[in-house]
Amino acid sequence: MKRIVLLLPALLLLASCHTDSLIDVRHVSVSSGVVAGKAAGDGAVKIFMGVPFAAPPVGALRWKAPQAVAAWKGVRECTAPPASAVQKKPVPFFCWSKEFLIPEEPISEDCLYLNVWTSAKTSSENLPVIVWIHGGGFTGGSGTVPLYNGERLARKGVVFVTISYRLGALGFLAHPELAYDAEGHSGNLGLLDQIFALKWIRENIAAFGGNPDCVTIAGQSAGSMSVHCLMASPLAKGLFHRCIGQSGAMMTPVMAPMKLEDAEKAATEMLGKAGLTAAQLRGLPADSLLNLPARFTPVEDGYVLPNPLQAFEGGRQNDVPLLTGWNKDDDAMFGPSSGASVFGDNNRAWASLQSKTGKNPAYLYFFTHVPSTKEGEQNFGAFHSAEFSYALHTLHLWDKPFTEKDYALESSMSSYWVNFAATGNPNGEGLPVWPAFSNDKPEAMELGDELKVTPLPF
Repeated sequence: MKRIVLLLPALLLLASCHTDSLIDVRHVSVSSGVVAGKAAGDGAVKIFMGVPFAAPPVGALRWKAPQAVAAWKGVRECTAPPASAVQKKPVPFFCWSKEFLIPEEPISEDCLYLNVWTSAKTSSENLPVIVWIHGGGFTGGSGTVPLYNGERLARKGVVFVTISYRLGALGFLAHPELAYDAEGHSGNLGLLDQIFALKWIRENIAAFGGNPDCVTIAGQSAGSMSVHCLMASPLAKGLFHRCIGQSGAMMTPVMAPMKLEDAEKAATEMLGKAGLTAAQLRGLPADSLLNLPARFTPVEDGYVLPNPLQAFEGGRQNDVPLLTGWNKDDDAMFGPSSGASVFGDNNRAWASLQSKTGKNPAYLYFFTHVPSTKEGEQNFGAFHSAEFSYALHTLHLWDKPFTEKDYALESSMSSYWVNFAATGNPNGEGLPVWPAFSNDKPEAMELGDELKVTPLPF
């Protein structure tokens, strides 16, 4: 009897430690407080929507660098999609149906939130993490686009996170009177938001069963350009360990960022023509900024973003494994006479320079598969954005008459992406071998009706 009594405290201590490591979907502690999420139908995946990673960038924080979230008391409900950043209300056009667009509401300047999907049962599982950065031309999109749902990738063994960031004038207007620090830097606030989100993830993702030392940043279009910029940015060093860039980079002159001085000059001239001052902009309603006639993208400021091409040429990039590529009909969005592939040129250059100057490998793909279409529906080919639902395992959320070929490609692509996030190499059991890119023998994995290695150029 004494032996049993003596053992009880030890057993209770072990039970307590085990319970502490379990992830309770209704009680997860992060740096600013406790959040509550919801479970998928079968309970295998836990979902947290609208977790704040930075303070609302409103009022005095408009055009300021992101700030830490104020601590809250009690449990914060994180079960509903957060607001998307300020942008024009989405309308389906060209090939982009409602599944590619943000919800119509809410849209708000208070937009710095992220969403998490995890299948981890305990906080010690150390699952690989994929952080998805949305596209939308730096003026639209959010982490709540339906086809970004992370549940099925979570079921394949990753913690999937989508983030939002400031867009348009609020995220990328460069003007000397809108400097966010004492050194006079302006613009690139959307990139600073992304970097701040990655810092939050590094600090907090273990609470959701993720490994902060195994983070992949991934994105498509402007999201891919963002990944490219973060790989070049010294401010993002150490915040991620793999990169996936889908149809977007800023290597060639047509895609290269403007220099800061040119962007600030253009903004000054634009405001002069509009009869506005920078001081007036600070007090205008956020939606009134949507009509400013300017190009809003990352700028080469030498602080957040050096010249990306020169950074890679000089081997100064954040050197991590890279998976990148483009779609056969990416450029159809520019019209039938667009000529050579703008996206292909940039993504090939990205892989080529990483292979040349980096110590970690690059893997290049070429997406040629044409999604199934309904009878009478226009066929846009392997269009810009066609690939990401296959990679993110979300075909079930896209209203198309998909066939076994579609689902087979979805299974293979999502497995390549998950393998890469876990190991830095997309290859795995049951998949055709995908060789690392080599400038001596340039090849890409063709992701089409069949998976095959295809020599460049094409």
